[in-house]
Amino acid sequence: MGWQQPNRKGDLMAESVNNIIQCNNRLKIEDNDVESVRIWDLGHNLGLQCPGDEESIVRELDRLEARDNEVKKVSRVGYSNIGWIHNEGTNAAGSIVTMWHKDAFSFGSQVVGTGFIAVVGQHLKTNRQCIVVNVYAPCNQNEKVVLWDVLTTLKQQYHNMAWCFCGYFIAVRRDDERKGVRGCSRQRKEIDIFNCFIENNGLLDIPFVGKKYTWFKSNGTAKSRLDRILVSQEWLQIWPASKQYVQQRTVSDHCALVVKSLDKDWGPKPFRSFDAWFMEPNFLTMVKEKWKSYNVQGKQYVKLKDKLKLQKLDLKMWSRNTYGCLESNKKHIVKEIEELDGKDDNDALTGDGNMRRLELFSQLGLVDKKIDSMYRQKTRLNWLKYGDINSKFFHLAIRWRRLRNEVKGVEVDSQWCEEPEVVRREARLLFENRFKATHDYGVNMGSLEFKTLTLEVSRNMIACFSEEEVKEAIWQCEGAKSPDPDGFNFNFIKNCWDVMKSDIMEAMHSFHASGSFPKGC
Repeated sequence: MGWQQPNRKGDLMAESVNNIIQCNNRLKIEDNDVESVRIWDLGHNLGLQCPGDEESIVRELDRLEARDNEVKKVSRVGYSNIGWIHNEGTNAAGSIVTMWHKDAFSFGSQVVGTGFIAVVGQHLKTNRQCIVVNVYAPCNQNEKVVLWDVLTTLKQQYHNMAWCFCGYFIAVRRDDERKGVRGCSRQRKEIDIFNCFIENNGLLDIPFVGKKYTWFKSNGTAKSRLDRILVSQEWLQIWPASKQYVQQRTVSDHCALVVKSLDKDWGPKPFRSFDAWFMEPNFLTMVKEKWKSYNVQGKQYVKLKDKLKLQKLDLKMWSRNTYGCLESNKKHIVKEIEELDGKDDNDALTGDGNMRRLELFSQLGLVDKKIDSMYRQKTRLNWLKYGDINSKFFHLAIRWRRLRNEVKGVEVDSQWCEEPEVVRREARLLFENRFKATHDYGVNMGSLEFKTLTLEVSRNMIACFSEEEVKEAIWQCEGAKSPDPDGFNFNFIKNCWDVMKSDIMEAMHSFHASGSFPKGC
């Protein structure tokens, strides 16, 4: 028998098959787990090391294999009620998948580009058109700027629709959104560019609920808020209570984000007086007549409180029945003007019709002034009093202020809760504990010497309040501010001073005599 070269390839295959059989026998697994054992055996032969016993490793590989098979099933076959679009990215990097449920979203069209998928469609429950953009931004700053420009151009083409930009932006808006990352000068430029993209497109970073950061380095030395959800003003008109909830992080270095718009019943809205009411010709007369008609009993400050309460109820009814909705009134006026313009085009407009049109234009101007006044007051942006009117900006500022000041919920026993009753209870307990009186102040003034007031100044400090003194104090206050949660701002008090001053001064004299206000006043 002659010498033969050993078949090394065949030996390796036999050895590998033998290892698989041994591993199967050792782990006592089923036939459908052979692929997982094959993957682990191959990695083991290549020198791969992994902590843990073989059985747990193979079980985890089997779980991942089952998950991949499920994804492939959706990709190749697809479920009848699930729609999807896949962007493969570049060199297997930046791959994006956007999926939707056909019972909730009706697909219209798509725009796929480098680093994003934009899906245009209709939300079936609200019957509103919207665009959802799934973003996977590149790491390179220059490529990122190109992506921001492409998205800006895309939004300008559909500027009146509800937009939602979500995904992995790889950019932060403030320094405190990134921790343990070097390169401050580069970060500052990146922050400015990203904020410019958001502001130029009129987007809002809706409130976060949960973790502060969405990306974590595996060794725990760095973390950032690289994932976020940005929405347009039109989106908030449909879903005004939109918030982004940060989910728990498992094996991934990112936290998933979920958008929810949960409308909770917090009870009746608090009363607020609006300066635009005084533009109504008979408003001040109505307030005076109502105020004088209130017949209440009790101490002076109690009488003032009860009168304000009755005034509040009458103003609510007047605003609902007489004042009405300004936006609705404006639509009716514009519609009637268009009808008269149509008659004028056909030479069918009479002299009375022309006078009516002039009257409607005058009413339209007054309604616009009222709307602008209410928007200024709601936004509380004082510098805009003397600036240009931009209704879209006002709407955006109002909604952002509401979202920013809104109480999202409370954490009770490590559990997040948004139920109104629980939030009210926890808020009350918080302030009760914080402002609870204590006799142990722990302050020792020692032998400190303080400057003292002269006798004349001391007498003036405890002298009875004069009407001029009280009026001066009120007029020095900002008109749009409210001195109390009752909702009557200082502009209301100033405009109604002649009718309210006697009750206010009697309450001030009563306070001067007793030195305190009773609870609830």
